[in-house]
Amino acid sequence: MTDEQKQQIIALRRDGAGYGRIVAQLQLSINTVKSFCRRHSLAAKSAASVCEQCGKPIEQNSGWKWKQFCCDACRNKWWNAHLELVKRKAVYTYTCLACGKGFMVYGNSHRKFCSHACYIAYRFGGIRHG
Repeated sequence: MTDEQKQQIIALRRDGAGYGRIVAQLQLSINTVKSFCRRHSLAAKSAASVCEQCGKPIEQNSGWKWKQFCCDACRNKWWNAHLELVKRKAVYTYTCLACGKGFMVYGNSHRKFCSHACYIAYRFGGIRHG
């Protein structure tokens, strides 16, 4: 590695470039770049973290999980607006005891009816079951 390449690595790293970008630009081995950066304590600029919902800056605590939101209110608002990203694992499929239709429910493994109306009809309407 030449002195010019070393200076370029230092400049790119201080501008926040990652190893991949440096390797692509300088045509060096990724291990060479990593070793040089570690030997010379060249950490990339950490991007200032901001709240996913409101954009306020968030102070990260080292050694703790990375924070995405500034407060619980922002976290709840963001997840309610992005329900398609929720990984639902507790989805159950049942057949309604009253109407016989299949239905899916999230989080309740003991459901018997697809709706309150079916429950009322089953319980008080004299529907024969069985």
